[in-house]
Amino acid sequence: MITFLKNTIKATVLLTTVWQLSGCQNFLDEINDSAITQENYFRNADQAQSAVDGIYDFLRSSFQNRDGFGEAPWTSMELLVGHATTLGQSTYNTSMISHSASAIDPVFRSVWANLYKGIATANLSIEKIPAVEMDESRKQNLLGQAHFLRAFYYYHLVRLYGNIPLITEAVNATSPQLYPEQAPVKDVYDQIVADLTFAEASGLPNTDQTGRISQGAVKALLSSVYLTMAGYPLNLGESHYQLAADKAKELLDTGWYTLFDDYYALHDRAHKNQQELIFQAQFGSTLATNRIISMITPENIGVSKLSEEQGALMPRNEFVQSYDEGDKRIEEKEFFFTEYLARDGASVKKFGQYALYKYWMEEAAGPNGDANSDINWTFFRLPEVMLIYAEASNEINGPTREAWEQLKVIRDRAEINTPAVETFSKDSFREAVWQERYHELCFENKAYFDIQRTHRVFDLKSGKFVDAFSFQNESGTTFSEQYLLWPIPQNERDTNTKLVQNKNW
Repeated sequence: MITFLKNTIKATVLLTTVWQLSGCQNFLDEINDSAITQENYFRNADQAQSAVDGIYDFLRSSFQNRDGFGEAPWTSMELLVGHATTLGQSTYNTSMISHSASAIDPVFRSVWANLYKGIATANLSIEKIPAVEMDESRKQNLLGQAHFLRAFYYYHLVRLYGNIPLITEAVNATSPQLYPEQAPVKDVYDQIVADLTFAEASGLPNTDQTGRISQGAVKALLSSVYLTMAGYPLNLGESHYQLAADKAKELLDTGWYTLFDDYYALHDRAHKNQQELIFQAQFGSTLATNRIISMITPENIGVSKLSEEQGALMPRNEFVQSYDEGDKRIEEKEFFFTEYLARDGASVKKFGQYALYKYWMEEAAGPNGDANSDINWTFFRLPEVMLIYAEASNEINGPTREAWEQLKVIRDRAEINTPAVETFSKDSFREAVWQERYHELCFENKAYFDIQRTHRVFDLKSGKFVDAFSFQNESGTTFSEQYLLWPIPQNERDTNTKLVQNKNW
């Protein structure tokens, strides 16, 4: 019996308690009703809504769950790239930087377990909701949300672990899927595309400012999936670059999203789920606290109202210095900062290095803060879709003016010049877009996946992209093929002998 299913079944999580169901309450309010079972649930529209709302819980636990020393999935994915360091006490974080982790490390286990719990919850909703008597348009909307979230969880699982069990039906203690075999990567991607195609046709709203899934989120995710399928490991090439470009352009042409004028809007309370923020995991005072501020604050520096300052992830100076001269994003209190008022507001604490202002929430951690870090975690925002279009279009047609304009708009906001479109070759434009992904989307869990799909890494000193497997990065680590994938968690393999470990783990 697979550990993630065994544990969920024992706790009746697969049945429903995993849902953290919100019932008729606000979408951001959590409850945990352990009396609910498959037999007495899914009887009306409100229960169906509650079940789907519960699938969202794993957006938080899968990526922002936190252990005692600043360990979290988002830090692991960033530290593997080599453009950040850690000041904290976590040996696990240190092992991510040096690529010396073990298959028993907790982050590999927690991400696997939480993503599969989310999938199990989605499967149950997809199976049960069609039989619920309710308004048909609302039913299709709920099913669209469930299909999207299942696709989103599988998209992360297949990129992180490669060949994985592909489970699309609700599982109970007698199911043969308790001991599933791994499916080929292509099969998983086909299922992801099928789920997103369903979601796109399900009547979701164009945009949504409550944090639920929208048409915009579906199209953004589809464009990302197609771009990934075009590269490693599937290498489907031109056909999927075309699909990525078409889907990204489809979204861009709607005008549903616009860039913020001020970078601070990326991480304050007033602008959650708005404007350029296409899809976010929700945090709130009645829902869950996001401890990311503790993780990005220099260790015990004395500036945060939060109870801990861990220095779990600190951008390397070389990374910040790789931006163009005059780039607004590296000005103090734009994407990074180097000093801040002491906790009592009486003096200024200098860090001696860069920290991520991109995730700093003044309302929570400043001298007048309320010590409630409820910053959302962003999965997709408009600049990524713009860059997906620019990259994919370039692969098909070379550097067209329309693709160049997407790059230029992002750089215009950063107040830096973009060379004329005529100066670019296909190769140089590709690298310009890749570099913009590193700079604009920095520390948003994009760089690791970019390395996977391109097998190229960003040399901070030269500003060029080089072979991933022969370059020693600023952390002194050479990326190895082993780290293209995470290990199948050892406890899962101990339970299910059908699971084959990834190469070199």
